[in-house]
Amino acid sequence: MTDLNLWKKRLGVVPEPVWEHRDLDVLILADNDLTELSPRIAELGRLRTLDLGHNLLTAVPEELPEVTGFLYLHDNRLTELPESLARMDRLRYLNVGENQLSALVAPSGLVELRAQHNHVAELPQDIGRLSSLREAWLGGNEITRLPDSFAELSQLRVLELRDTALTEFPAQLAELPRLRHLDLRGTRVRELPEWVTRMPSLEKLDLRWTGVDSPDVLDALERQGCFTLS
Repeated sequence: MTDLNLWKKRLGVVPEPVWEHRDLDVLILADNDLTELSPRIAELGRLRTLDLGHNLLTAVPEELPEVTGFLYLHDNRLTELPESLARMDRLRYLNVGENQLSALVAPSGLVELRAQHNHVAELPQDIGRLSSLREAWLGGNEITRLPDSFAELSQLRVLELRDTALTEFPAQLAELPRLRHLDLRGTRVRELPEWVTRMPSLEKLDLRWTGVDSPDVLDALERQGCFTLS
């Protein structure tokens, strides 16, 4: 067995025999009312796809295996991400949308995550080590800024930040040579910096429900062939 699909089985808890399938490439545990995850998941060292979306998880264990393809953690109650995430240098797709995360810079310069109930946890500053990441879906969290290391995600093509608490266009994006699609819908961004017109690969910029008022920058993007929505 290489694929195991347990989507929407009302499990409540992952059955122990699941961890015996150490040759799994794909494990789908979405929509099962899971509140916790056993550290035994580390035994599944060959996973290409791990789907834990649409559950009730408040945390995932530090022992997550190094997923090489797709990692879905969306629509949970996460207030932190494990530091082990930064070791997934072959991960291509990450979805942590619709959780309870927010990023800000502490006086020490560390990047932290602060949940709505004043819980504090660190976001791995070395998240830039996700050197193969193509898509990042972060929307639906109280994100106020991106960590500086985000600028190191040189393979990133798609970035979704819809309905976050961003108030400024993230400066880190200027360093992303392959970013094609950027979704800022429903954020608090009001202006676009002029350097956005020099982003070499930008093809689509979604600014609906933001109130962005930068007509010169938007016109320049349209002339360059970037499809903008505002």
